[in-house]
Amino acid sequence: MLKSARKQEKDDEGRMPLLDHLRELRNRLLKSVLAIGVVTIVAAFYQKEIYDFLLHPLLSSVGCADGVVKAVNGKPCAVLKTDTLMGPFTNALKVGLMSGVLIATPIWLFQLWAFVAPGLHRTEKRYAYGFVVVGVPLFLAGAYLAYAILPQTAEIMLGFSPENVQNQIALDSYLDLLTRMLIVFGLAFELPLLLIALNMTGVVSGKRMLGWWRGMIVGLTGFAAIATPGGEPLSMLLLAGPLALLYFVATGFSLLNDKRRRRNNPDAELDDDEASDLDLTPQAVGAVEPVSSRPALPEQSGGDADGGRSKRLNGYDDIT
Repeated sequence: MLKSARKQEKDDEGRMPLLDHLRELRNRLLKSVLAIGVVTIVAAFYQKEIYDFLLHPLLSSVGCADGVVKAVNGKPCAVLKTDTLMGPFTNALKVGLMSGVLIATPIWLFQLWAFVAPGLHRTEKRYAYGFVVVGVPLFLAGAYLAYAILPQTAEIMLGFSPENVQNQIALDSYLDLLTRMLIVFGLAFELPLLLIALNMTGVVSGKRMLGWWRGMIVGLTGFAAIATPGGEPLSMLLLAGPLALLYFVATGFSLLNDKRRRRNNPDAELDDDEASDLDLTPQAVGAVEPVSSRPALPEQSGGDADGGRSKRLNGYDDIT
């Protein structure tokens, strides 16, 4: 049932009917869900270690104990709480699912790219493997950046607390925020791979990407302001800076790829209604071939005493 629909397709160009595309999408999604589910079950046996890892950024920066309002350094602190009977069980499911999505990243990223690639020929398989090899570190780097800036973000947010007010943070709310930040930051770091994929499929050129740089810088800065909690400047710059750098890396790769494509095929980037350049370089003319004096047809071998009329057929010099 999970056999790829593309492997059943005999078309040399990787084309397939719409139903086969939907079947392929179903199989890819099912494989991704199964991988996430298996990792989620395994993560349930390491729940305590995962909880310690996830709560460390908050507790190490703004955590307080014994019901105090301020930490030892005099800054506002917070305590985590659960306020419902089903809260601990629900939070355990969230932690397991979060672990499954992050740890199974190589599998579902490969399934995603394998579906996007136009048919799994030998070259497309190589691109799919390369996508996973580069995409997984980028996703994990974005997730780690979100994890690293969370302590500073928590300190800034709690700095707005009034005097003599104890901050109590719901555990499920904190997990939702952390999950959203990890996934959003991780996917944001996949931007260069998306741009490279568009360039390799001929959708956008490196020159056009380079012309977008001003708008992209503004757009990435706006995205960073929305993605970071509170929109404080340092966290925003920590996200916008790497994204801008990755954008220029993808642009440089696309320019090199366009140069290679033009070298292999000068007409590769022409529009459908644009004429290709003609090669008008003069070529050397070969040696003159001698013309045989033998008559081309037997009917033309007669003498010329009567001007060749006696050998004409129906008024013509040959049998045609």
